[in-house]
Amino acid sequence: MTDDPAVVDVAVADVADGGALRDALVDLNNAHAVELSWLDPERFDRLVAEAFAAMRIGEGEALLLAFDQDADYDSPNFLWFRSRFDRFVYVDRVVVASRARGRGHARRLYRRLFDRAARAGHERIVCEVNSDPPNPGSDAFHAALGFEAVGAAAIHGGAKTVRYLVRDLVAEDRGPDT
Repeated sequence: MTDDPAVVDVAVADVADGGALRDALVDLNNAHAVELSWLDPERFDRLVAEAFAAMRIGEGEALLLAFDQDADYDSPNFLWFRSRFDRFVYVDRVVVASRARGRGHARRLYRRLFDRAARAGHERIVCEVNSDPPNPGSDAFHAALGFEAVGAAAIHGGAKTVRYLVRDLVAEDRGPDT
C-alpha cells in the first residue's frame, strides 16, 4: 500500500477560474520551462480544454498533458507527429516536482494514459525529448517504458533540438483505468 496521492483528471472547471490548483500546476510547469516551455495561465487553461488527457497527482506534485491527433494545437512537435501518423496521442508535457521525485509519479501518469489511449482505440503514444539541451533523465525514463526514436528536429530557430519517440500500445496497456 502506498501513501501517494491518486492520479486525478484535471477538468476545465478545475482551472478556468484561476485559483490555487491552477497556480500550483502552472508554477510546476514553469519551474521546468527549459524542458517543457513556459506557459502563462491563460495558455495553460486552453491546453487543458483541448487535451485528450490532463492529469495531475497532488496539488502540484506531478502533471501530464496529452493531445490526440484532432487537437487544435500549434506545437511544432505535435505538428511533426500529425504529418506522419493518422492517429496518436501526443504527450506534450509530463513533469514531477523535485520534492516528489522517486515515487513513481511519472510512471503512474503514463500507465493511466496508456490505458485511456488504448481504450479510445489509439495504437501509439508519441512524445519528444530534448537532445539539446540534453535531458538524460527523460531519455532513460522513456526508454524504460518502451519508447523508440523515430526522428529528430531543430526547433525554435535552432535553440533546441529534440528526438521524436513512439511507443506502440499493446494488450497489457488495456488494464483497468486506475
